[in-house]
Amino acid sequence: MSHKELPLHKLGMSTLAVHVDEGKDPNHAHVTPIYQTSTFSFPDVATGARLFAGEGEGYIYTRLGNPNARHLAHKIAALEGYDLLRQNPDKPLTEVADGWVLATGMAAVSTALVSRAKAGDTIIVQEVVYGGTFGFLANVLAPRLGINVVWVKGDDCESWEKAFKEHPNAPLAYAESPANPSMDITDIACVAEIAHRYGAWLFVDNTFATPYCQRPLSLGADVVIHSTTKYITGHGVVVGGAVVSHHLDYIHGSFKTALTSMGTSPSPFDTWLTNLGLKTFEVRMQRHCENAMKVAQFLESHPKVAKVMYPGLESFPGHEIAKKQMHCYSGMISFELKGGLEAGIKLMEGVRLATLAVSLGNVDTLIEHPASMTHAKVPREEREAIGITDGLVRLSVGIENVEDIIADLEEALAKV
Repeated sequence: MSHKELPLHKLGMSTLAVHVDEGKDPNHAHVTPIYQTSTFSFPDVATGARLFAGEGEGYIYTRLGNPNARHLAHKIAALEGYDLLRQNPDKPLTEVADGWVLATGMAAVSTALVSRAKAGDTIIVQEVVYGGTFGFLANVLAPRLGINVVWVKGDDCESWEKAFKEHPNAPLAYAESPANPSMDITDIACVAEIAHRYGAWLFVDNTFATPYCQRPLSLGADVVIHSTTKYITGHGVVVGGAVVSHHLDYIHGSFKTALTSMGTSPSPFDTWLTNLGLKTFEVRMQRHCENAMKVAQFLESHPKVAKVMYPGLESFPGHEIAKKQMHCYSGMISFELKGGLEAGIKLMEGVRLATLAVSLGNVDTLIEHPASMTHAKVPREEREAIGITDGLVRLSVGIENVEDIIADLEEALAKV
Protein backbone atom coordinates (compact mmCIF):
# COMPACT_ATOMS: atom_id res chain seq x y z
CA MET A 1 0.00 0.00 0.00
CA SER A 2 1.34 3.42 -0.93
CA HIS A 3 1.89 5.92 1.88
CA LYS A 4 -0.26 8.36 -0.14
CA GLU A 5 -3.27 6.17 0.68
CA LEU A 6 -2.53 6.18 4.42
CA PRO A 7 -3.50 8.94 6.88
CA LEU A 8 0.05 9.33 8.21
CA HIS A 9 -0.99 11.76 10.95
CA LYS A 10 -3.11 9.03 12.55
CA LEU A 11 -0.53 6.24 12.46
CA GLY A 12 1.80 4.99 15.16
CA MET A 13 5.57 4.88 14.88
CA SER A 14 5.84 1.19 14.02
CA THR A 15 3.18 1.52 11.34
CA LEU A 16 5.06 4.42 9.78
CA ALA A 17 8.36 2.51 9.91
CA VAL A 18 6.76 -0.45 8.15
CA HIS A 19 4.52 1.25 5.59
CA VAL A 20 5.76 4.70 4.49
CA ASP A 21 6.62 4.62 0.77
CA GLU A 22 6.06 0.87 0.52
CA GLY A 23 3.98 -0.69 -2.26
CA LYS A 24 5.31 1.49 -5.06
CA ASP A 25 7.05 -1.17 -7.14
CA PRO A 26 5.44 -1.35 -10.62
CA ASN A 27 5.82 -5.14 -10.54
CA HIS A 28 4.01 -5.31 -7.19
CA ALA A 29 6.89 -6.77 -5.16
CA HIS A 30 5.74 -6.96 -1.55
CA VAL A 31 9.17 -5.89 -0.25
CA THR A 32 10.63 -2.90 -2.08
CA PRO A 33 13.29 -4.22 -4.51
CA ILE A 34 16.92 -3.08 -4.57
CA TYR A 35 17.48 -0.62 -7.41
CA GLN A 36 21.11 -1.65 -7.82
CA THR A 37 21.93 0.55 -10.77
CA SER A 38 24.27 3.45 -11.37
CA THR A 39 22.13 5.13 -14.02
CA PHE A 40 18.53 5.28 -15.20
CA SER A 41 17.28 5.28 -18.79
CA PHE A 42 14.92 7.84 -20.35
CA PRO A 43 12.05 6.98 -22.71
CA ASP A 44 12.95 9.99 -24.84
CA VAL A 45 15.26 13.02 -24.96
CA ALA A 46 12.54 15.37 -23.72
CA THR A 47 12.14 13.35 -20.51
CA GLY A 48 15.89 13.38 -19.87
CA ALA A 49 16.04 17.13 -20.44
CA ARG A 50 13.08 17.68 -18.13
CA LEU A 51 14.64 15.67 -15.29
CA PHE A 52 17.99 17.42 -15.66
CA ALA A 53 16.12 20.72 -15.45
CA GLY A 54 14.66 19.58 -12.13
CA GLU A 55 11.12 19.40 -13.45
CA GLY A 56 8.91 16.56 -12.25
CA GLU A 57 9.60 13.22 -10.58
CA GLY A 58 12.13 10.71 -11.84
CA TYR A 59 15.68 9.42 -11.52
CA ILE A 60 18.83 10.16 -13.51
CA TYR A 61 21.90 8.75 -11.75
CA THR A 62 22.24 7.16 -8.30
CA ARG A 63 24.59 9.85 -6.99
CA LEU A 64 21.77 12.32 -7.67
CA GLY A 65 19.02 10.12 -6.28
CA ASN A 66 17.84 6.52 -6.11
CA PRO A 67 14.42 5.01 -5.23
CA ASN A 68 15.88 3.11 -2.26
CA ALA A 69 17.49 6.25 -0.85
CA ARG A 70 14.36 8.38 -1.26
CA HIS A 71 12.23 5.61 0.26
CA LEU A 72 14.42 5.46 3.36
CA ALA A 73 14.67 9.25 3.65
CA HIS A 74 10.89 9.58 3.63
CA LYS A 75 10.55 7.00 6.41
CA ILE A 76 13.08 8.72 8.63
CA ALA A 77 11.44 12.09 7.92
CA ALA A 78 8.08 10.61 8.95
CA LEU A 79 9.56 9.42 12.25
CA GLU A 80 11.34 12.71 13.02
CA GLY A 81 8.26 14.60 11.85
CA TYR A 82 5.92 12.37 13.87
CA ASP A 83 4.50 15.27 15.92
CA LEU A 84 4.54 17.73 13.01
CA LEU A 85 2.37 15.36 10.95
CA ARG A 86 -0.24 15.42 13.71
CA GLN A 87 -0.12 19.19 13.84
CA ASN A 88 -0.63 19.39 10.05
CA PRO A 89 -3.13 16.63 9.25
CA ASP A 90 -4.08 18.10 5.87
CA LYS A 91 -0.52 18.19 4.52
CA PRO A 92 1.39 15.30 2.91
CA LEU A 93 4.64 14.24 4.53
CA THR A 94 6.81 15.96 1.93
CA GLU A 95 5.24 19.31 2.81
CA VAL A 96 5.86 18.82 6.54
CA ALA A 97 9.41 17.43 6.71
CA ASP A 98 11.82 15.83 4.28
CA GLY A 99 15.42 14.76 4.16
CA TRP A 100 18.18 12.82 2.48
CA VAL A 101 20.19 9.77 3.44
CA LEU A 102 23.95 9.66 3.03
CA ALA A 103 26.83 7.20 2.87
CA THR A 104 27.87 7.55 6.54
CA GLY A 105 26.97 9.44 9.70
CA MET A 106 29.99 11.69 9.21
CA ALA A 107 28.84 12.39 5.64
CA ALA A 108 25.60 13.62 7.18
CA VAL A 109 27.40 15.84 9.72
CA SER A 110 29.88 17.33 7.25
CA THR A 111 27.38 17.85 4.42
CA ALA A 112 24.87 19.50 6.74
CA LEU A 113 27.44 21.92 8.13
CA VAL A 114 29.04 22.99 4.84
CA SER A 115 25.63 23.42 3.22
CA ARG A 116 24.66 26.04 5.80
CA ALA A 117 27.94 27.74 6.79
CA LYS A 118 30.53 29.37 4.52
CA ALA A 119 34.14 30.55 4.84
CA GLY A 120 34.37 33.43 7.31
CA ASP A 121 31.32 32.34 9.32
CA THR A 122 31.37 31.40 12.99
CA ILE A 123 29.35 28.44 14.22
CA ILE A 124 28.57 27.65 17.86
CA VAL A 125 29.04 24.04 18.95
CA GLN A 126 28.67 22.27 22.27
CA GLU A 127 31.96 21.04 23.67
CA VAL A 128 31.04 17.33 24.02
CA VAL A 129 30.36 15.75 20.63
CA TYR A 130 31.13 12.48 18.89
CA GLY A 131 34.87 12.11 18.28
CA GLY A 132 34.46 12.04 14.49
CA THR A 133 32.45 15.27 14.63
CA PHE A 134 35.12 16.87 16.80
CA GLY A 135 37.80 15.79 14.32
CA PHE A 136 35.93 17.28 11.37
CA LEU A 137 35.31 20.57 13.17
CA ALA A 138 38.83 20.91 14.57
CA ASN A 139 40.87 19.53 11.68
CA VAL A 140 38.86 20.32 8.55
CA LEU A 141 36.11 22.89 9.00
CA ALA A 142 38.13 25.45 10.94
CA PRO A 143 41.68 25.26 9.49
CA ARG A 144 40.88 24.22 5.91
CA LEU A 145 37.48 25.73 5.16
CA GLY A 146 37.84 28.92 7.19
CA ILE A 147 34.76 28.41 9.37
CA ASN A 148 35.42 29.47 12.95
CA VAL A 149 34.15 27.13 15.70
CA VAL A 150 33.19 28.48 19.13
CA TRP A 151 32.79 25.79 21.78
CA VAL A 152 30.24 26.08 24.57
CA LYS A 153 29.07 24.02 27.51
CA GLY A 154 26.08 22.26 25.97
CA ASP A 155 24.00 21.74 29.10
CA ASP A 156 24.16 25.43 30.07
CA CYS A 157 21.76 27.76 28.23
CA GLU A 158 23.65 30.79 29.50
CA SER A 159 26.75 29.61 27.64
CA TRP A 160 24.80 29.53 24.39
CA GLU A 161 23.36 32.98 25.05
CA LYS A 162 26.80 34.40 25.80
CA ALA A 163 28.27 32.85 22.64
CA PHE A 164 25.53 34.32 20.46
CA LYS A 165 25.93 37.74 22.04
CA GLU A 166 29.61 37.62 21.13
CA HIS A 167 28.91 36.19 17.64
CA PRO A 168 25.47 37.53 16.65
CA ASN A 169 25.96 36.67 12.97
CA ALA A 170 26.60 32.97 13.55
CA PRO A 171 24.36 31.08 11.08
CA LEU A 172 23.96 27.97 13.20
CA ALA A 173 24.30 26.25 16.55
CA TYR A 174 25.17 22.57 16.75
CA ALA A 175 24.09 20.31 19.61
CA GLU A 176 24.19 16.62 20.42
CA SER A 177 21.79 15.40 23.10
CA PRO A 178 22.39 13.09 24.86
CA ALA A 179 26.04 13.81 24.17
CA ASN A 180 28.52 11.10 23.22
CA PRO A 181 29.85 9.79 25.60
CA SER A 182 29.13 12.05 28.62
CA MET A 183 25.35 11.79 28.16
CA ASP A 184 25.09 15.55 28.85
CA ILE A 185 21.62 16.89 28.06
CA THR A 186 21.12 20.07 26.06
CA ASP A 187 17.87 21.97 26.58
CA ILE A 188 16.89 21.89 22.90
CA ALA A 189 13.93 24.26 23.20
CA CYS A 190 16.02 26.80 25.07
CA VAL A 191 18.92 26.72 22.60
CA ALA A 192 16.53 26.84 19.64
CA GLU A 193 14.87 29.96 21.06
CA ILE A 194 18.25 31.65 21.53
CA ALA A 195 19.44 30.69 18.04
CA HIS A 196 16.24 31.89 16.38
CA ARG A 197 16.40 35.19 18.23
CA TYR A 198 19.74 35.80 16.49
CA GLY A 199 18.49 34.56 13.12
CA ALA A 200 20.41 31.30 13.36
CA TRP A 201 19.35 27.66 13.00
CA LEU A 202 19.81 24.85 15.49
CA PHE A 203 21.24 21.55 14.22
CA VAL A 204 20.80 18.54 16.54
CA ASP A 205 22.53 15.17 16.29
CA ASN A 206 19.77 12.82 17.48
CA THR A 207 21.68 9.56 17.03
CA PHE A 208 21.73 8.54 20.70
CA ALA A 209 18.07 9.38 21.34
CA THR A 210 16.47 8.51 17.98
CA PRO A 211 12.97 9.79 17.14
CA TYR A 212 11.57 7.12 19.46
CA CYS A 213 13.00 8.91 22.50
CA GLN A 214 13.20 12.52 21.31
CA ARG A 215 12.06 14.57 18.32
CA PRO A 216 14.10 17.80 18.08
CA LEU A 217 12.01 19.30 15.27
CA SER A 218 9.08 19.40 17.69
CA LEU A 219 11.27 21.20 20.23
CA GLY A 220 12.27 23.98 17.84
CA ALA A 221 15.33 22.51 16.10
CA ASP A 222 15.74 23.27 12.41
CA VAL A 223 17.82 20.31 11.23
CA VAL A 224 18.18 16.79 12.67
CA ILE A 225 21.19 14.59 11.93
CA HIS A 226 21.58 10.83 12.33
CA SER A 227 24.16 8.17 11.98
CA THR A 228 21.76 5.54 10.65
CA THR A 229 24.52 3.01 11.28
CA LYS A 230 23.29 2.90 14.85
CA TYR A 231 19.70 2.45 16.10
CA ILE A 232 18.01 3.22 12.79
CA THR A 233 19.54 0.12 11.17
CA GLY A 234 19.98 -1.72 14.45
CA HIS A 235 21.98 -4.73 13.34
CA GLY A 236 25.52 -3.47 12.78
CA VAL A 237 25.66 -4.50 9.13
CA VAL A 238 25.87 -1.18 7.30
CA VAL A 239 27.00 2.44 7.72
CA GLY A 240 24.89 5.44 6.78
CA GLY A 241 23.59 8.85 7.75
CA ALA A 242 20.49 11.02 7.42
CA VAL A 243 19.56 14.70 7.56
CA VAL A 244 15.95 15.82 8.09
CA SER A 245 14.43 19.31 8.25
CA HIS A 246 11.14 21.17 7.99
CA HIS A 247 13.00 23.79 5.92
CA LEU A 248 12.10 22.19 2.61
CA ASP A 249 13.84 24.83 0.49
CA TYR A 250 17.08 24.02 2.32
CA ILE A 251 16.67 20.24 1.97
CA HIS A 252 15.98 20.45 -1.75
CA GLY A 253 18.28 23.41 -2.34
CA SER A 254 21.67 24.02 -0.74
CA PHE A 255 21.74 20.69 1.10
CA LYS A 256 20.97 18.60 -1.96
CA THR A 257 23.52 20.60 -3.96
CA ALA A 258 26.22 19.89 -1.36
CA LEU A 259 25.30 16.20 -1.14
CA THR A 260 25.34 15.54 -4.87
CA SER A 261 28.38 17.73 -5.52
CA MET A 262 30.43 16.14 -2.73
CA GLY A 263 29.31 12.65 -3.70
CA THR A 264 28.16 11.65 -0.22
CA SER A 265 25.21 9.62 -1.54
CA PRO A 266 24.74 6.06 -0.21
CA SER A 267 24.55 2.84 -2.21
CA PRO A 268 21.15 1.29 -3.04
CA PHE A 269 21.98 -1.93 -1.19
CA ASP A 270 23.01 -0.07 1.97
CA THR A 271 19.79 1.93 2.03
CA TRP A 272 17.75 -1.20 1.36
CA LEU A 273 19.39 -2.94 4.33
CA THR A 274 18.78 0.10 6.52
CA ASN A 275 15.12 0.15 5.55
CA LEU A 276 14.86 -3.53 6.41
CA GLY A 277 16.30 -2.86 9.88
CA LEU A 278 14.08 0.18 10.38
CA LYS A 279 10.93 -1.93 10.16
CA THR A 280 11.57 -3.27 13.69
CA PHE A 281 12.66 0.14 15.01
CA GLU A 282 10.00 0.79 17.66
CA VAL A 283 10.04 -2.77 18.98
CA ARG A 284 13.82 -2.69 19.32
CA MET A 285 13.92 0.77 20.91
CA GLN A 286 11.37 -0.16 23.53
CA ARG A 287 13.54 -3.09 24.62
CA HIS A 288 16.79 -1.08 24.44
CA CYS A 289 15.33 1.59 26.73
CA GLU A 290 13.76 -0.83 29.20
CA ASN A 291 17.00 -2.81 29.46
CA ALA A 292 19.19 0.27 29.81
CA MET A 293 17.16 1.63 32.73
CA LYS A 294 17.52 -1.65 34.62
CA VAL A 295 21.23 -1.90 33.83
CA ALA A 296 21.79 1.73 34.91
CA GLN A 297 20.00 1.06 38.22
CA PHE A 298 22.13 -2.05 38.75
CA LEU A 299 25.37 -0.16 38.05
CA GLU A 300 24.35 2.75 40.29
CA SER A 301 23.86 0.35 43.20
CA HIS A 302 27.13 -1.53 42.66
CA PRO A 303 29.89 -0.76 45.21
CA LYS A 304 32.65 -0.77 42.58
CA VAL A 305 30.97 1.85 40.38
CA ALA A 306 31.81 5.48 41.15
CA LYS A 307 29.36 7.25 38.85
CA VAL A 308 26.67 6.36 36.32
CA MET A 309 25.67 8.72 33.51
CA TYR A 310 22.19 7.86 32.28
CA PRO A 311 19.45 10.47 31.71
CA GLY A 312 16.76 8.22 33.16
CA LEU A 313 18.33 8.18 36.62
CA GLU A 314 17.07 10.83 39.06
CA SER A 315 20.66 11.26 40.24
CA PHE A 316 21.81 12.33 36.77
CA PRO A 317 22.36 16.12 36.56
CA GLY A 318 20.42 16.49 33.31
CA HIS A 319 17.49 14.31 34.38
CA GLU A 320 14.91 17.09 34.75
CA ILE A 321 15.60 18.51 31.28
CA ALA A 322 15.68 15.00 29.82
CA LYS A 323 12.32 14.24 31.43
CA LYS A 324 10.90 17.40 29.85
CA GLN A 325 12.07 16.73 26.28
CA MET A 326 12.54 12.97 26.00
CA HIS A 327 9.87 10.27 25.85
CA CYS A 328 12.33 7.70 27.22
CA TYR A 329 16.08 7.64 27.74
CA SER A 330 17.82 5.55 25.06
CA GLY A 331 20.00 2.47 25.41
CA MET A 332 23.29 4.28 26.05
CA ILE A 333 25.04 4.37 29.44
CA SER A 334 28.43 5.74 30.49
CA PHE A 335 29.95 5.00 33.86
CA GLU A 336 33.18 5.21 35.83
CA LEU A 337 34.62 2.55 38.09
CA LYS A 338 36.26 3.41 41.39
CA GLY A 339 39.44 1.70 40.21
CA GLY A 340 39.82 4.02 37.20
CA LEU A 341 41.40 2.90 33.94
CA GLU A 342 42.86 -0.37 35.26
CA ALA A 343 39.48 -1.43 36.63
CA GLY A 344 37.77 -0.43 33.38
CA ILE A 345 40.17 -2.55 31.32
CA LYS A 346 39.54 -5.57 33.55
CA LEU A 347 35.80 -5.08 33.20
CA MET A 348 35.86 -4.66 29.42
CA GLU A 349 38.11 -7.69 28.98
CA GLY A 350 36.14 -9.68 31.55
CA VAL A 351 32.67 -9.59 30.03
CA ARG A 352 31.54 -12.59 28.00
CA LEU A 353 28.10 -11.62 26.70
CA ALA A 354 28.91 -8.01 25.81
CA THR A 355 31.24 -7.41 22.88
CA LEU A 356 34.28 -5.14 23.14
CA ALA A 357 33.63 -2.96 20.10
CA VAL A 358 32.89 0.63 19.13
CA SER A 359 29.66 1.84 17.53
CA LEU A 360 26.30 1.49 19.22
CA GLY A 361 22.64 0.71 18.69
CA ASN A 362 23.18 -2.93 17.73
CA VAL A 363 20.74 -5.56 18.94
CA ASP A 364 23.62 -6.99 20.99
CA THR A 365 25.35 -5.23 23.89
CA LEU A 366 28.60 -3.41 23.07
CA ILE A 367 31.17 -2.05 25.51
CA GLU A 368 34.06 0.31 24.72
CA HIS A 369 36.64 2.75 26.12
CA PRO A 370 36.01 6.29 24.77
CA ALA A 371 39.37 7.80 25.79
CA SER A 372 41.39 5.30 23.73
CA MET A 373 38.82 4.49 21.06
CA THR A 374 35.95 6.73 19.88
CA HIS A 375 37.43 9.94 21.34
CA ALA A 376 41.13 9.17 20.98
CA LYS A 377 41.57 12.15 18.60
CA VAL A 378 40.39 14.61 21.23
CA PRO A 379 43.47 16.03 23.02
CA ARG A 380 43.82 14.69 26.58
CA GLU A 381 43.43 18.06 28.31
CA GLU A 382 40.29 18.89 26.34
CA ARG A 383 38.94 15.38 26.78
CA GLU A 384 39.37 15.36 30.55
CA ALA A 385 37.97 18.90 30.86
CA ILE A 386 34.67 17.72 29.38
CA GLY A 387 34.46 14.59 31.50
CA ILE A 388 35.90 11.95 29.18
CA THR A 389 38.31 10.47 31.70
CA ASP A 390 40.60 7.48 31.24
CA GLY A 391 38.30 5.48 33.50
CA LEU A 392 35.09 6.15 31.55
CA VAL A 393 33.32 3.10 30.09
CA ARG A 394 30.55 3.39 27.48
CA LEU A 395 27.89 0.71 27.22
CA SER A 396 25.40 0.26 24.37
CA VAL A 397 22.75 -1.92 25.99
CA GLY A 398 21.31 -4.50 23.61
CA ILE A 399 17.97 -6.28 23.43
CA GLU A 400 19.14 -9.51 25.06
CA ASN A 401 17.32 -10.66 28.19
CA VAL A 402 18.28 -8.01 30.70
CA GLU A 403 18.96 -10.57 33.42
CA ASP A 404 21.73 -11.99 31.24
CA ILE A 405 23.26 -8.56 30.57
CA ILE A 406 23.32 -7.77 34.30
CA ALA A 407 24.73 -11.20 35.17
CA ASP A 408 27.52 -10.68 32.63
CA LEU A 409 28.45 -7.29 34.12
CA GLU A 410 28.15 -8.61 37.66
CA GLU A 411 30.48 -11.52 36.93
CA ALA A 412 33.06 -9.24 35.28
CA LEU A 413 32.84 -6.66 38.09
CA ALA A 414 33.49 -9.36 40.66
CA LYS A 415 36.93 -9.86 39.08
CA VAL A 416 37.82 -6.15 39.13
